[in-house]
Amino acid sequence: MRKPADRAQVEAELQRVVELRHPEPHSVLGVHPDGDGMVVRAYRPEAVSIHVLPEFGGKVPMVHRTGGVFEARINGRTEPFGYLLEVEYPGKKVFTLRDPYSFLPTLGELDLYFAGEGRHERLWERMGAHLIHHNGVKGTSFAVWAPTASGVSVVGDFNGWDGRLHGMRRMGSSGIWELFVPEVGEGTRYKFEIRPGHGGGRLLKSDPFAFRTETPPATASVVHDLARYAWGDTAWLEAREKQPDAVHQPWSVYEVHLGSWRRVVEDGDRPMTYRELAPELARYVKELGFTHVELLPVAEHPYGGSWGYQVGGYYAPTSRFGHPDDFRYLVDYLHQEGVGIIVDWVPGHFPRDSHALGDFDGTALYEHADPRKGAQPDWGTLVFNFGRNEVRNFLIANALFWLEEYHIDGLRVDAVASMLYLDYSRKHGEWIPNRWGGRENEEAIQFLRELNDTVRRKHPGVVVIAEESTAWPKVSQPTSEGGLGFHFKWNMGWMHDTLSYFGKDPIHRQYHHNQLTFGLLYAFSEHFMLPLSHDEVVHGKGSLYGRMPGDPWQKRANLRALFAWMWAHPGKKLLFMGGEFGQPGEWNHDKSLDWHLLGDPGHQGIKKLVSDLNRVYRDLPALYDADSEPVGFQWLQADASAANVLAFVRRSRTPGRHVVCVANLSPVPRENYRVGFPLQGRYVELLNSDAGEYGGSGLGNQGQVHTEPTGWDGQPSSAALTLPPLSVVWFTPG
Repeated sequence: MRKPADRAQVEAELQRVVELRHPEPHSVLGVHPDGDGMVVRAYRPEAVSIHVLPEFGGKVPMVHRTGGVFEARINGRTEPFGYLLEVEYPGKKVFTLRDPYSFLPTLGELDLYFAGEGRHERLWERMGAHLIHHNGVKGTSFAVWAPTASGVSVVGDFNGWDGRLHGMRRMGSSGIWELFVPEVGEGTRYKFEIRPGHGGGRLLKSDPFAFRTETPPATASVVHDLARYAWGDTAWLEAREKQPDAVHQPWSVYEVHLGSWRRVVEDGDRPMTYRELAPELARYVKELGFTHVELLPVAEHPYGGSWGYQVGGYYAPTSRFGHPDDFRYLVDYLHQEGVGIIVDWVPGHFPRDSHALGDFDGTALYEHADPRKGAQPDWGTLVFNFGRNEVRNFLIANALFWLEEYHIDGLRVDAVASMLYLDYSRKHGEWIPNRWGGRENEEAIQFLRELNDTVRRKHPGVVVIAEESTAWPKVSQPTSEGGLGFHFKWNMGWMHDTLSYFGKDPIHRQYHHNQLTFGLLYAFSEHFMLPLSHDEVVHGKGSLYGRMPGDPWQKRANLRALFAWMWAHPGKKLLFMGGEFGQPGEWNHDKSLDWHLLGDPGHQGIKKLVSDLNRVYRDLPALYDADSEPVGFQWLQADASAANVLAFVRRSRTPGRHVVCVANLSPVPRENYRVGFPLQGRYVELLNSDAGEYGGSGLGNQGQVHTEPTGWDGQPSSAALTLPPLSVVWFTPG
């Protein structure tokens, strides 16, 4: 006969349950051996009475022990058994339910081990809320990391948000708390109620791994089944995996803020939903010829004015535009239409909202405790502690989550510079040097390398892009060669210099000629993407169109020249929405783009040019396949500053294939302007940004030129060209 449990010890354990500070309530509640029988205990503090309904039949009354804990002894049973609880509340309200404390853990030892090591690459499949069948019973398993908490409960619609009813068990030294709650299903709202180990009340936290959330400003997490969406983009994914290195492919990216691209004015000026956006965005992007769409962050964020850059729910697409499966539909639709999708990803910092990651278990868990490392002064946010295994695992698993569960083709990593430098935006005395006394954040560097190596290993064809604004070396070089391992880096220097030049009155441009030539000194040091992004049309900077000098005709001509210059320049392309038709006003995230402007021939002409730029760009490898190699570029005229003229050759990795680009960035047309060409014979005027169909003057070279055997610009042949004002002209042998 087994020895009955020590009554004093049991009383002490029950008191810990009642006080909500027991780390393993399953060791007290549920069914347990007791002498020659079994004892069943349940904690229902408001109950009038409870009966046990064993699976072998009968109805056994439970006796109230203390503070809402009830107990029943079942004699003659030596093994655990299944049962239901019949609970009566005041007013003769009776509910029959399964006891969550009658189930074994849903997490295994390997899950806990790899999570602790920071090497659980599919962590989202174990943490958070999951609809499962457990011992033949439908319900939801919950798991959350809160290592210093004295107690954790899951609360939600299913228990009246009462933290006393579903206390979770701590899984050993892992710091992970777990509970299976029977009969909790899809769409149920929930949070975690965390009791800090140091005391001080209770914290009500959203699930860091929630797959779905309430629509802000509401902050509850929502149970969601990830497995139910039926994808239709298998052909796209298979082709993506087999495609050659992205560095040698055409990448032309249309950057979009979902909430303001196109709004539904007829329905109260609301944003379009994911499903409404899918056909409209796909059609428009295909018409313009972009290869990819890049979305400003789609992960759930509490404040819409952050444009998504202050993330509260890293594993949930924002509910502002619909259900998670609706976002999948958008991705799926774009893929089936031949358009890739990149999302902005923000692993550098997170907001201080009380429901989110900050001080998650009452301590600095995801962030550094010392504000000299854990606070980001520019944005008022908190900085991830990249030196902690569990935090690195949370973020790397999150990157894989978007690639695997949402079929995303690329991640653009935001604010990489803020991660690399310990003194980023900090004054002397406001930061802590590394172990060598330097300013480099060694933990963040290691995290970024691990991230990029993991993505490359698991998802060939997917790219990771760095928004990095400094001269940090080898950002886009392999980690095996001492690099950070990104596929591409945004060329912020090119963006700044180019916009500065084009924003000047042409009469002054001759004194700033080097702003267009300087970038070629470092153009092949990284795999660059040229960004004219959302950051260039906010905070008083005005729109791209508005930054161009001159009257409306000259503004449009300058903008067309800027785009034609950009598309010919080495580097992949990125353009923020609205720029493609010359929106005059600065971007407002609460308003739709000015689509009515497409009724104006001048703005329609800019759009037509962008479409043609993309078409020609994709058709001619000389414009993209040697972007990062010196062989892909050669100056013809780099120093004609007095004339505001620049000319160069773009060459393909395939010998002989090339494009000659000539820019006249003065408002004066230039007749008989001689430029060197690599070959003698006929060249087709492939594109002219001043063509009449784009709203220009129509001046040009009648579609072609014939070069002469007159050496010029270091070339064996040359031609006397007509260069339209404020224009860029492309030629190719034909």
